[in-house]
Amino acid sequence: MGKIQSFRRHTDIPGRIYIEIDQEQCTDCGMCVRADICPVNALYQEVEDWPREIRGILSNPLIEFKDSQVPGRGTEEMKTNDVKGTYRPGEVGVGVELGRPGLGAYFRDVEIVAMALMDADIGFKLANENPVTHFMSDKTTGKIRDDVLGEKATSAIIEGKCKLENLPQALNALQKAADRVDTVFTVEVITKVTREGEVPIKAMLEEAGFWYSINSKNNLGLGLPAYDFYGEGDHS
Repeated sequence: MGKIQSFRRHTDIPGRIYIEIDQEQCTDCGMCVRADICPVNALYQEVEDWPREIRGILSNPLIEFKDSQVPGRGTEEMKTNDVKGTYRPGEVGVGVELGRPGLGAYFRDVEIVAMALMDADIGFKLANENPVTHFMSDKTTGKIRDDVLGEKATSAIIEGKCKLENLPQALNALQKAADRVDTVFTVEVITKVTREGEVPIKAMLEEAGFWYSINSKNNLGLGLPAYDFYGEGDHS
């Protein structure tokens, strides 16, 4: 978001200053209200109409998106993979989070990245329960609704999956899209660990020359009833 506030001098009261919030840059995250920093309670959260209301849906972590039934911008991703089997052997999940840290992202940039993935001809399947997917007018192309292209969020996440062997093409498409957007984004890749304990994407990322962080979210497979990944009646 950068700087969204400006200090102004009061025109009628000498020596008095006030803060004016740039509503175009504000993402309605609610942080200033929750921080309770104003001694005279001048800060308040307006009830916004469509399409501005989507700013709060993606930016305020306390607002629950009705289709995912979880608060925040994304979905459960791999956190429930042990019981849902969202990401199976031979598949890779790809998530793209635009706007973090600290810049925010307009949906016109989200559209560029989403359409790049869908145009890569890799059989990319979008996560239907994700808020960004919900705001698409054409889920086969990644086209975002025209009436929300000018809206901004603290961050927005594009989620989906494709075949594991298509990961390099997905990353190449995202690399090209990065030059066309006016924000930053981070890419996440999700795979099921093999029975031998190997992470399939590790060698692929290294061979393709992509840096990756060793910090990760891990599903320990403790959930029950466990998903039968290999059709053997167990929870491998």
